[in-house]
Amino acid sequence: MKRKRRSKPGTVTAGNVTVKIYVRRRPTASGKSRTIYEVSDYTTGVRRLLGFTDPAEARRKAEAIARQLSTGDVTAASMGNAEAASFGRAIELLQSTGVSLELAAATFAEAFQILNGNAIIEAARSYVGRHAPIQRKSVAEVVRELIAVKESRQASLPYVQDLRSRLGRFAKAFKMDAGNVTTPEVQAWLDGLKLSTQSYVNFRRVLHLLFEFAVARGYAFENPVSRVERVKVNGGEIEIFTPDEITRLMSAASPEFLPVLAAGAFAGLRTAEIERLDWADIDLAGRIIEVGARKAKTASRRIVPICDTLAAWLAPYAGRQGMVWPGNSATITRAQWQTAATAGMKWKHNALRHSYASYRFAQIGDAGRVAGELGNSAAVVHRHYRELVSASDAQAWFAVMPSARPTSEQSRPQQLQSERGQLSASLIQKVRQNRRLCSDGGKVQKPWLP
Repeated sequence: MKRKRRSKPGTVTAGNVTVKIYVRRRPTASGKSRTIYEVSDYTTGVRRLLGFTDPAEARRKAEAIARQLSTGDVTAASMGNAEAASFGRAIELLQSTGVSLELAAATFAEAFQILNGNAIIEAARSYVGRHAPIQRKSVAEVVRELIAVKESRQASLPYVQDLRSRLGRFAKAFKMDAGNVTTPEVQAWLDGLKLSTQSYVNFRRVLHLLFEFAVARGYAFENPVSRVERVKVNGGEIEIFTPDEITRLMSAASPEFLPVLAAGAFAGLRTAEIERLDWADIDLAGRIIEVGARKAKTASRRIVPICDTLAAWLAPYAGRQGMVWPGNSATITRAQWQTAATAGMKWKHNALRHSYASYRFAQIGDAGRVAGELGNSAAVVHRHYRELVSASDAQAWFAVMPSARPTSEQSRPQQLQSERGQLSASLIQKVRQNRRLCSDGGKVQKPWLP
């Protein structure tokens, strides 16, 4: 007698897991037979057949088992609940790779030993990066391209010049492809410059920008500056001039340097902005100075009001043409130090702008308005200039006129009053000289350069 062939099992699939359902005839005690639906269950690690008389119930069980095996939410007989859940999560993570858990574990173990640690992800990314196709381009070429892009995007002139200066030094030291520059080489170069903390931060920032640019355009595998040491800049004390000191400086200044001092002291312009300031930017009649986006540090145009004090100092220069300062950054620095030396004092770095900010904030008490005039934020004004000087100090500062002395002089000793009287006389003479200069067609025959 031929044996009856078994019907093919049905299947239920979830993810990569398939659970079989067998349909079989089983004898009963009465000698008859009935249909049994047996579900193959491997959730315990050992095959078991679960019998059901209802095919729908058998299918529901098979689906549940398939989901359990697919998601790994199974507690094997030899595992605790936490271990079983971890096993299931591992199976789930590997589903997209088609790699078995055993092979994945073996590969990880071998890589761990080779790398002597668990930096496997970083090693893999480095491998992919260094085997990706890149375009060879020298550091100098990348620097030129970066600057060209910044100029095409209308970056401010001071910003572009800073990039050209700092990155130009770097390009001269690194005559190689950008993709071959390493972190230790960049670190050694920065350390060798013996920079101040702020200068170190500034150099690191532009170098990081350079290599981000190189990576984005396929000139380098990675940014070597990302792992260069970071340093924290501790803010120093804000230095300002007193009304007496600005009086002495204005008295000691040359006719050409006088408007530079006035624009810094009574309008708060940055030195770099004054270097690029044209007399056409100064509207004495409208009482404003326009600092164009290309001249401002923040690449944003701003309008600075001309106060009565500044108007008085600039009045003799009305009608002049060309640059407010005929020299460059080097000559303006020498003019600052020479003027301070003539006045019998030391020049204070950025003190003109700091002074204006401090006295102006004390005068009007409006941080937002002062920030708008300075081209920074109200938070910066609050943080650096709040309560540095009093309202009476501010009154004395903005009373430094060409023909008047600060109002605080009445409280000075007689000897100091006499000295400042001489300074005021000198200031009057200086203004008269300026008027004579301005009467000659608005041009100076021989510009003063220190």
